[in-house]
Amino acid sequence: MEITNEIKTRIATAIAGDRENYPSDAKHAVALGIAPSVYNAIKKGNFEKQVSDANWVGIARRLGVVLRQEMAWTAAKTQTWVFITTQLETCQEGSLSAIMCDIPNIGKTFTARAYVKTHKHAVYIDCSQVKTKLKLVRKIAKEFGVNANGRYSDVYEDLVAYLRTIDTPLVILDEAGDLQYEAFLELKALWNATEHACGWYMMGADGLQEKIVRAIEGKKVGYTEMLSRFGDTFSKVTPDDAKERQKFLKAQAAIVAQVNAPEGVNIAQLVTLSGGGLRRIYTEIEKIKKGA
Repeated sequence: MEITNEIKTRIATAIAGDRENYPSDAKHAVALGIAPSVYNAIKKGNFEKQVSDANWVGIARRLGVVLRQEMAWTAAKTQTWVFITTQLETCQEGSLSAIMCDIPNIGKTFTARAYVKTHKHAVYIDCSQVKTKLKLVRKIAKEFGVNANGRYSDVYEDLVAYLRTIDTPLVILDEAGDLQYEAFLELKALWNATEHACGWYMMGADGLQEKIVRAIEGKKVGYTEMLSRFGDTFSKVTPDDAKERQKFLKAQAAIVAQVNAPEGVNIAQLVTLSGGGLRRIYTEIEKIKKGA
């Protein structure tokens, strides 16, 4: 698709808003993957021949800027939202660590992404995109605005030094079950190097818990120590009982539908159609708005 000046202006506005989460323009430029001179030009409103369309798209995706005509979506304070946000704030303020393992499609990723937009020194990492040790550490460094190029050992040391320098950093690791074994070991090393200086929050579906428990039972090196550093427990928000869990999911779906569905829509019918799944709620509301 063509990246028009109107779209570039919207992305530049999002860049300006995201700047509040970084200590300097230079750090922000590194996090966005552009040169400081280019960052400065965009800041001044000079878009011509500064960034390729592919890079504009990448920045837009990172900042959550909608490029196509998509439905506006309002964040709803569901039980999942409140639970995860509270845990994230606790981890960040106290430089603590925790693991959240729960079923898919309850709003974990949406909440985490929303959190980093409004909290300085908090970064979100999609581990499914950076499964190896090298990619993971370079990605974390880049998100904090630390130079992620050059020798890996230098990137690692610069990242650790930076995390120990800034106030209450937080690293959110989503889809953590996708990480390779060496990446898990490196997380343990990073935790050791930043103890009492950085908060860590690991998220995933039920498979993440199964992977860690299975590794511990098989006496795989590093997993017991890593779980200990992350609180020795797996937190979750959904009830274990099947009937109670279904009630929980439908209650969440109703909250989301109430703040996003057009006036006059039958909320109960929407919730029934969705089965409590938030992605299905989005799809059903989108159908209604397109048909209006």
